[in-house]
Amino acid sequence: MSTLLRRTAVAIPAMVALLPYAVFAQGGLPSQIVPCQGVDCKCEHLVTLAQNIINTGIFIAVFLSAILFAYAGWLYISNEAINEQQRAKNIFSNVVIGLIIILVAWLVVDTLMSQLLKDNIVWNNICVGLGL
Repeated sequence: MSTLLRRTAVAIPAMVALLPYAVFAQGGLPSQIVPCQGVDCKCEHLVTLAQNIINTGIFIAVFLSAILFAYAGWLYISNEAINEQQRAKNIFSNVVIGLIIILVAWLVVDTLMSQLLKDNIVWNNICVGLGL
């Protein structure tokens, strides 16, 4: 019974916190991930689509990492058993490593794209700079 109570105590606040994000009421995400409709798509729409997917993925990853940090902190403080505290430390370290991987990957792609293109072209506007 204790495990069920513990899971319920975590699940209900998490659902309440996630509900506005499920309907995108808080903003931060693009209003429309796919920027074009059917045959009206052009090159700049493809670049915008890729940028929207990347931004949405990073937004979701940072949001989930905050929830996991809170859960691991609660797990670490509330349990005095050595195994549970070790589990909390593992969650902390895995979340930090995952965030570093995601943000470094974004930084590498952004740096490579800006260095490979001409100096006056922002890589998000690649289609405009290439005349496509």
